[in-house]
Amino acid sequence: MNNVRGRVRFWILKRGIRSVLKFMSAQSIESFVRLLQNSPSGAVFNPWWQVDEQNDIGRNAPAIRRNQLQSYLGKRLRKANFAVIGEAVGYRGGHFSGIPMTSERLLLGRSKKVRLKSNDFFSDINPRRTSKPEKCPDGFSEPTATIVWGTLLRLGLKPAQFVVWNAFPWHSFDSRRGMLSNRMPNKSERAAGLPVLKAFLELFPCDQVVALGKIAAAQLEQLDVNAHCVRHPASGGAKLFRQQMAAVVKKVTQQL
Repeated sequence: MNNVRGRVRFWILKRGIRSVLKFMSAQSIESFVRLLQNSPSGAVFNPWWQVDEQNDIGRNAPAIRRNQLQSYLGKRLRKANFAVIGEAVGYRGGHFSGIPMTSERLLLGRSKKVRLKSNDFFSDINPRRTSKPEKCPDGFSEPTATIVWGTLLRLGLKPAQFVVWNAFPWHSFDSRRGMLSNRMPNKSERAAGLPVLKAFLELFPCDQVVALGKIAAAQLEQLDVNAHCVRHPASGGAKLFRQQMAAVVKKVTQQL
């Protein structure tokens, strides 16, 4: 009888610890996402706190994106050991999905190049698009997102083993071309993104950090983060990106 009582007490205690950890995790992610409210002014779109009047499905679009980002991060907290840092949110990716380097088409399982299920992103909610269907019937597709996800999965990494983020965490667009465009964030904008990048790396203290391109590498260098720098897959860099990423993963797995 005493052994049974002991096991029951241990089970209750263990379940209690898990509940506390889950609550603390949710709180830390919510605090991090609130940091994203302070985006720079000008030609910068904040997917989680602003409405894209021309392209969003409705006023609740930011809340959907915020929810998807929180669930995505929550699934990887204390699990991810690879952090992949890109340049900035793209209009075909995180602008509508709410998740960096992740397109709506990947999120909804409609990509013909990379087969993903919703539980590869998160387990507690159903994925939703936030762009108007008439803009892209199957949702927006981003080449960088497709290449990054496809490469990491082919190299044997599980979806929860890596977490993606951007050195500049918001979407910088060309004011002359409108929201459905991308541009490189300027120096002052990149400086505004540094505190968020620092907070992200504190939330995800991964063993390995990979920088996609020179801007991400420079931002990480400012934070004294030792990162593997690989070619950004955009603008003809896909082949070299895949080769360099394969070398990084091989080197890391040999050290394990």
